[in-house]
Amino acid sequence: MLSENLIRLRKINQMTQEDVAEKVGVSRQAIAKWEVGETLPDIEKCRLLAELFGVTLDDLANFEPEDNLGLEAPPKGKHLFGIVTLGDKGQIVIPAKARKIFNLAPGDRLVVLGDESQGMAIIKADDFLNFANSVRKAMKK
Repeated sequence: MLSENLIRLRKINQMTQEDVAEKVGVSRQAIAKWEVGETLPDIEKCRLLAELFGVTLDDLANFEPEDNLGLEAPPKGKHLFGIVTLGDKGQIVIPAKARKIFNLAPGDRLVVLGDESQGMAIIKADDFLNFANSVRKAMKK
């Protein structure tokens, strides 16, 4: 996957192998070998590549577009968890990876926010209420 992701990210960013090589501090031939899977970059070069393309190390090495609606690796800190289906009563199942990243557990209370032009957002109720209270306190000063 790393070789395919490297090619894809390089092309999306409209960079040549020479451009990437210069930014990472290797030869163009090294980039070419990484892209065909002949060799692999060391962890420090992987870190530099991920930083260059603005993705996580995990996405650089493991991202599979076919598992993510055919889209490219998201920018670092952004996630595409997949598609969920709305149940008869409006319920959704939050994907396991999302629950892990955002530390969600059964029984957690969530606030659903909406903006008709931008969509919906879900946030932990405690986090939302803490934020709302801090805004309220700041407004009183």
